[in-house]
Amino acid sequence: MFFRSRSRSRSRSRSRIRSGSRASRRLDPVQAHQRVAQGQAVLLDVREAAEWAAGHAPDALHLPLSRLLAGEALPPAAQGRHVVTICRSGRRSRQAVEILTGRGTKATDVTGGMVAWARAGLPVVGPDGDDGAIA
Repeated sequence: MFFRSRSRSRSRSRSRIRSGSRASRRLDPVQAHQRVAQGQAVLLDVREAAEWAAGHAPDALHLPLSRLLAGEALPPAAQGRHVVTICRSGRRSRQAVEILTGRGTKATDVTGGMVAWARAGLPVVGPDGDDGAIA
């Protein structure tokens, strides 16, 4: 008899986000950075203003999840583009993907958020363009 590992099926389900009939593959920080650097997507940071000010990925756009939930439109630079969302740890970015795909935007998120981004050695900038911190 063949048994499927429960943890294996759970990890597969965690790597996909369902929105309607679509599934969106999540990206690790390095994959997200590469897609943004190659112009294949824009990075949208959905953390609140104080978190953003402490440190964010260079070239990321900013739209807090609270404003997205309130119905605010994407920044012009993100409209019509593939959007990769990021937050501190990954929870809010998944919510943002649900909202955006519901609006017809092609979107995915970064697993582990900015914490994983910084752990991967990717750049984080502060308010003056110097080294930032993850708040």
